Amino acid sequence: MMIQNIVDALRQYVPQENISLQETMAGHTTFRVGGPADCFVKIENENQLIAVLTWLKQREIPYYVLGSGSNLLVSDAGFRGVILQIADKMNRIEVIGEEIIADAGVTMSRVARTAWEHGLEGLEFASGIPGTIGGGVTMNAGAYGGEMCQVVAAVRVVDDKGQVLEIPVDEMAFGYRTSVIKSNPYVVTSVRFKLQAGDKDQIKARMDDFAARRRDKQPLEYPSAGSTFKRPEGHFAGKLIMDAGLAGMQIGGAQVSEKHCGFVINTGDATSADVRTLIGQVQEKVKGQFGVDLEPEVIYLGE
Repeated sequence: MMIQNIVDALRQYVPQENISLQETMAGHTTFRVGGPADCFVKIENENQLIAVLTWLKQREIPYYVLGSGSNLLVSDAGFRGVILQIADKMNRIEVIGEEIIADAGVTMSRVARTAWEHGLEGLEFASGIPGTIGGGVTMNAGAYGGEMCQVVAAVRVVDDKGQVLEIPVDEMAFGYRTSVIKSNPYVVTSVRFKLQAGDKDQIKARMDDFAARRRDKQPLEYPSAGSTFKRPEGHFAGKLIMDAGLAGMQIGGAQVSEKHCGFVINTGDATSADVRTLIGQVQEKVKGQFGVDLEPEVIYLGE
């Protein structure tokens, strides 16, 4: 189907100003690389998401649901299909007692800040994690001893039939950087958090401490996708990479950070191919020296 025909059809579900053609994905990923998507759609609410997903699936048109692009590497050639972005518009947040209900497009940092403002503790670990709640709950994001599974009460999703489901935490199958969302055709639309009352000053102090540690140890001044690799069992990815002598290794504009070897960074002019090639070479060298397979946290999208 011609892209213009897709756009014309999607206008019945989404305002025209929310639809664009040949949108460069470098502006929508934290790596700041990636070519154009055929069609880019900003989704405002769950009803729009259901309608658009149903229409695309009926016609077998490729699509990808995007949050803030914090763990995404898009091909330099871009994406042949439709990108559905929820981060920009689906960002409502509500506090009810000791619970917070947040749309999937709300950033992790914003929900943590909201919890602090209402004297609720438990989400301090999330205050510096890049990305949205939708992506965070999908991968059970965590830092400094905290994980999403500790604070999530239920997750609202849309399945591949356009049905809305609410999955309680005991059915989320949370594990290290995984959940039931990753193994099923679900799109997260909102998350309900169960927190507890705490002292605002202490909550803020913990958030400030985590922020200081990040600034001290992570290359936050460069575009990246955060930790590039999952933690291999019994090891730390960054230490393996450092011990392999790969600190500062560079291909084009992509570099293994000298500040934290677990990060591949964009020094300013990296291409997606640079990043992908560097990741592959790091995997190969670590495997060769230590026999350990490094699994990327980064998702690759494109040809």
